[in-house]
Amino acid sequence: MEKKVELYTDGACSGNPGPGGYGAILTYNGREKELVGGEEITTNNRMELTAVIVGLEALKEPCNVTVYSDSKYVVDAMNEGWAEKWHDNNWMRNSKEPALNPDLWEQLLGLSMEHDVTFVWVKGHAGHPQNERCDKLATGYIEQLKKEMQRV
Repeated sequence: MEKKVELYTDGACSGNPGPGGYGAILTYNGREKELVGGEEITTNNRMELTAVIVGLEALKEPCNVTVYSDSKYVVDAMNEGWAEKWHDNNWMRNSKEPALNPDLWEQLLGLSMEHDVTFVWVKGHAGHPQNERCDKLATGYIEQLKKEMQRV
């Protein structure tokens, strides 16, 4: 019987591209684990994807995971099968447009095959406690990055 895990995620960026951060909260059996990080130059969508990837990578065994994200980009691409289609089409969205972030989509598709993953969209900045906490983790990391970058 696979463990049932909830993964709440959010990504943020100051400027797009610019300094970015992500936050993820894993919950299992009444316990929570927070994950946070980011990059000096990135995009909001890359941070949204990275939050999910980092959360899934933190799992030590195959699990039944419900991912909650306020990113339609992530949720729709996975639920509608777009990411798989891009992969099958050599990372092209259509005959002329390349899919963005193929490196991260490749990772997410692989991790999604290791776990039983369901993606659920939640409205951002609407008072959802874990989504709000993930946003604070992501934006807090950006502020920390900006301070460090000013010192250099």
